[in-house]
Amino acid sequence: MTTLSLELPESLHRKMLELAHSDGISMHQFAATAIAEKISALTTQSYLEERAKRGSKEKFLQALSKVPNTEPEEFDRL
Repeated sequence: MTTLSLELPESLHRKMLELAHSDGISMHQFAATAIAEKISALTTQSYLEERAKRGSKEKFLQALSKVPNTEPEEFDRL
């Protein structure tokens, strides 16, 4: 584990304590989870951007052309 010293505005610190308490976890657990969620969001965005670069409209249309043009089942209608 690594120790991190962090200065926060008082209002942000109070809100973090309040939310951590309502979630039944420590302030440290709350902060670690918040950081993990942010890292996950940013790495997911990067992954999707890289994946999109490999995409091909032509291949998408080829795959889509294989889907039968039928009406959806009653339970699946909007």
